Amino acid sequence: MLKNIPSILSPELLKILMEMGHSDEIVISDGNFPAASMAKRLVRLDGHGVPEILEAVLELMPLDTYVEAPVALMEVVKGDSYVPEIWETYKGIIIDKEGDKKIENVERFAFYERAKEAYAVIATGETALYANIILKKGVVVE
Repeated sequence: MLKNIPSILSPELLKILMEMGHSDEIVISDGNFPAASMAKRLVRLDGHGVPEILEAVLELMPLDTYVEAPVALMEVVKGDSYVPEIWETYKGIIIDKEGDKKIENVERFAFYERAKEAYAVIATGETALYANIILKKGVVVE
């Protein structure tokens, strides 16, 4: 145990967050995402939802300030009437931790391609649909 580290972050995930450099990306995926087949490095946090992991990761990792949109969401497939209410939760967490950051929507298959190139994928037990999110790491200034 360590002080001031969110307990939801496993030793494996802490190591990955430390290894990541400026502009590396990490995916926090919902339970339907094909994480095992996409990930270069896979961290399983199956008993948790995306919002609580997002909040914990942003406690330690800044978002990139040198890009227009350091956060990406998988956009809803054309013709699907589902409205991802969880996105508002994400926006609230991001504003609370990092301020107002631009969030881009990425077409499903383009999101998959980007996820394959991400430094790591965190697989969660999140049941909300379209709950996948990509974070681009910024520079740690302290």
